[in-house]
Amino acid sequence: MKRIHLYFVLLVAGFSFATASCKKEPEGKTAKEVINDEDSIPLDSTKVAAFFVKYPDFKSFEPEIKELYKKYQYHYIWHDKSGRMDFADALYNKVNQIKSEGVQTEIPYKDKFAELFAGTADKKNPDVNDELLISCMYFFYVKNVYEGVDSSASKETGWFLPREKVSYVTYLDSLMKDPSRIKKDDKELIGQYYNLKKGLQFYQEIQKKGGWGAITLGEGVKALKPGDSATAIVQVRKRLAATGDLKSDSGSNVYDTDLQAGLDSFAKSHNLNPEKNVTPALVKLMNVTVEDCIKTIVVNMERCRWISPDIAEAKEFISVNIPSYRLHYMVNGKPKLISNVVVGKELNQTVVFSGQMSYIVFSPYWNIPKSIIEKEVKPGIAKNKNYLEQHNMEWNNGNVRQKPGNANSLGLVKFMFPNSNNIYLHDTPAKSLFNKESRAFSHGCVRVEKARDLAVAILEGDKNWNPSKIDAAMHAGKEKNYTLKHKIPVYIGYFTAWADENGKVSFFEDVYNRDNRLAHLLYNETAK
Repeated sequence: MKRIHLYFVLLVAGFSFATASCKKEPEGKTAKEVINDEDSIPLDSTKVAAFFVKYPDFKSFEPEIKELYKKYQYHYIWHDKSGRMDFADALYNKVNQIKSEGVQTEIPYKDKFAELFAGTADKKNPDVNDELLISCMYFFYVKNVYEGVDSSASKETGWFLPREKVSYVTYLDSLMKDPSRIKKDDKELIGQYYNLKKGLQFYQEIQKKGGWGAITLGEGVKALKPGDSATAIVQVRKRLAATGDLKSDSGSNVYDTDLQAGLDSFAKSHNLNPEKNVTPALVKLMNVTVEDCIKTIVVNMERCRWISPDIAEAKEFISVNIPSYRLHYMVNGKPKLISNVVVGKELNQTVVFSGQMSYIVFSPYWNIPKSIIEKEVKPGIAKNKNYLEQHNMEWNNGNVRQKPGNANSLGLVKFMFPNSNNIYLHDTPAKSLFNKESRAFSHGCVRVEKARDLAVAILEGDKNWNPSKIDAAMHAGKEKNYTLKHKIPVYIGYFTAWADENGKVSFFEDVYNRDNRLAHLLYNETAK
C-alpha cells in the first residue's frame, strides 16, 4: 500500500481505524483461512446481482465485490457463525467520521447502516444483504479516503504526476491478516495528508465557533500604519487571534508591536513579504472566510491522495511546488537546498509532472521555441533589423537561438530532465523577479534563484567538479553538457495549502486557478 515520507511532497504519518467495540478482537484470517474455517458461512452468489438492484447507488462497486467474493470462494467476510467481526464496527466508526478526512460525500443508505450497526440486526444469522452492505462500505471508505477522484479527473485539473494503482481487494486481505493495523496511525498516505488533516480539524473548530468577522477599513482609508487607531484594528486582532497568528486578543484599537508580530505571522503563512501597513489588499486576504480556507485544505488533501509511493524511495530528489514558488533539493530525507523559483505565467502554465534529471548544461544556448519565434522574435525583427544582434541571438538551421552569456534568458546553467513538455530548470539574469510575491512570469520552464548553488549541491562528491570548476564552466561562454553519475527524480507539483507536523497551515496563491475545478468535483458544485 502507500508508504511515503517526503518534504515537499511528504513526511510520513498514518492511517487508523478507531475501534468501536470493547469486545475481544478476533484473529485475522486470510482468504484461504476463511474458506477453510469451519465457522465460516457460505454466500449464495446468485443473490449478488439482486443486491445491486436493491442498492443501486453501490453499483460502481459491483466488479470489485464480485472479485472480492470470488477470491473468498463466496464465503462471508464480515461475519462468521459467532457473529459480526469487530473490524466491521471499527470501519463503520471511521465512515461516520469521514468528513475529518476531507471527504464531502456521505455514504449512501446512511439510515440503513445506522440500523445495521445499532444492534437491532441479527449478528448470529446475518442476511446476505447485510454482508454485502459492509463490503460496499469498505470500498466506499478506501476509494474516497485513499484513492480520491479517478486519474482521468485529476488530469483534467492539470495533474500529471504518476498515480499508484492499488487493488483494494488485495488490501482488504492484508488488513484481515493483521487486524492490529486498524489501531495504528501511520504509513497509508503521505505524511502531508495527515498534517493537513490536523489543520482541517483546527479550521473546522473555528467554523463551529462562528469563524471570524469581516474587516472594514472605512471609507477613504488607504492604509493603517503602526501607531494608528481605528475600529478596523480591533477587527484585525480578532481575525489574527482566531488562527493563532496573534497569541492573544487584547481588544486594543491601537496598532502596536503585538499586532505587527501577528501580521508578520500571517504574511509568512501566506507566502507574502511582511509589510507594516494594513492595506486593502491585505484586508481582502484576511477576509477570506473560514469556509473557503477549509475548502482549500480539502482540495489539497485530495491532491495528497494522488502521490505515488515511488517518490520517497529515491535517495535524493528535487521537488517544485508551483503555488509556493519554492524548490527543495532533498537528500536522505533532509533538505540540502531550498530556493525561490519563478514559474510559468498563466498563458504558459508550468505542467504538474515528474521526470529524471540526467544532465546539466553550463553556458547554455537558448533554443527559442517556435511559438516565441512567431509571436515575439519575428515581429521584433520586422520592427528592428538589428533585433537579433541586440538580443545576442542568431539563426541556426532555420531556427533562432540565443548565444551563451550573462544576458542569456536561461542564465548560466540549466538542469535537464527530458520530457514531452520540454520543461526544465534554469538560471536567469532577471534576478529581480524573485523579489516579487507572485512569481508567474516564465514561458513554462522553472527559473531557479539559487541555480549556481543547486549545481554545486548536485555535483558535490563528484571528483570531476568543484565550485571553482563550476563557476568557470558557467562563465566560459561555450556550451558544455555534463551527464550526471546517476539520475535525480524531479517532481513538479501543485499545492495551495501546506501544513507542518503541528497542523499549522500555510496558504499559497492559486496561481493557475485550479482549486475551483477540483472543488467542483469534490463538492459537486459549479466551478467558478
